[in-house]
Amino acid sequence: MKIKKVICSAGKTGFYFDDQKAIKLGAKHDGMFYLGDPVTPGFKAIRQAGEAISVMLVLDDGQVALGDCAAVQYSGAGGRDPLFLAEDFIEFINKNIAPKLEGREITTFKEMAEEFDQMHVDGKRLHTAIRYGITQALLDAVAKTNKVTMAEVVKKEYNTGVEIKRVPIFAQSGDDRYLNADKMIIKEADVLPHGLFNNVEEKTGKNGELLREYVVWLRNRILEHRHNESYNPIFHIDVYGTIGDAFNNDVDKMAEYLKTLEEAAKPFKLRIEGPMDMGERTRQMEVLRDLTKKLDDEKINVELVADEWCNTYEDVVYFVDNGAGHMIQIKTPDLGGINNTIEAVKYCKDHHVGAYCGGTCNETNRSAEVLVNISMATGADQQLAKPGMGVDEGIMIVNNEMNRVVALVNNR
Repeated sequence: MKIKKVICSAGKTGFYFDDQKAIKLGAKHDGMFYLGDPVTPGFKAIRQAGEAISVMLVLDDGQVALGDCAAVQYSGAGGRDPLFLAEDFIEFINKNIAPKLEGREITTFKEMAEEFDQMHVDGKRLHTAIRYGITQALLDAVAKTNKVTMAEVVKKEYNTGVEIKRVPIFAQSGDDRYLNADKMIIKEADVLPHGLFNNVEEKTGKNGELLREYVVWLRNRILEHRHNESYNPIFHIDVYGTIGDAFNNDVDKMAEYLKTLEEAAKPFKLRIEGPMDMGERTRQMEVLRDLTKKLDDEKINVELVADEWCNTYEDVVYFVDNGAGHMIQIKTPDLGGINNTIEAVKYCKDHHVGAYCGGTCNETNRSAEVLVNISMATGADQQLAKPGMGVDEGIMIVNNEMNRVVALVNNR
């Protein structure tokens, strides 16, 4: 089977591009808008519609393999690649990548993905979003050529040895952490609610009291409204470093506080993502490592999830090797080619560290579907419900793709 033609189309994502630097400098909300001028190059407004590019590979038998190029909400920040706009990059793909794909024989995903993930144009590596979408399309092309699911291709080529089955779904609430939590309870999300506790005074509390009150509310809400007693979700709350801010990044004080959250969450298991943000990778790893060890030594049953400063495959290896966190969020678009996500999940699993196949609300239905296949084929510990912040849509997309894959595999 050969790739006959490459066709690109512009698309929108499930959320927005936000100028993180402008927001940190104090940009104010007006409904869904941010007021003021952007400061990060490429932005026309502090918040603007997220964009994507669908890359369609027309195979010589008429089938079409599909992947979506997409980037994270806070593009251009924290060392990430610049803002990804469709009008800027469709021409780039048509000029520089399409000629290398058209007429090409479909071989293995691993071989082709690694080639395009490492590709350089004019001495520069491809934008992470392009590598993300091209490799999705290549995985789909290999699956269509072999008439199997994408999950089966990954399982075979990477010799994962796992049973292809459902992976726990993790839903995120955004700022609407109460109403959206209700949606998650009705839909029986396996892991919830993210929470978006990104401000000490307004959300977490100067002594963590507001976060603790929310954990109590969430526990009581589930106990009151769950359809049956067998529904026992895991609590996973992203605090964006605000626990460290509240307790001066003191390991002993953070551990003592986390113990109160453990009690507040009972009978449910609790994970805390990004407990502190030390401002750079090495220090972040060290403090997260020390807090992880402290919780283990004190038998405080709270799992820590690495997020800040753990962006690339190399970062994942670094945090895992140093015991910094019980689970790693693998931010799929930031890793570029999806082959890197596969390797990252495998590395976590091989070293007995939780693998959370995450990403961003600012993706598309297609990128979510492809990454679900990877989660299932590698045995990830949880899969983010994406894209968007509406809960229902992300759960629907991820859940339904899981069930389709399981049904097809079982049928074979």
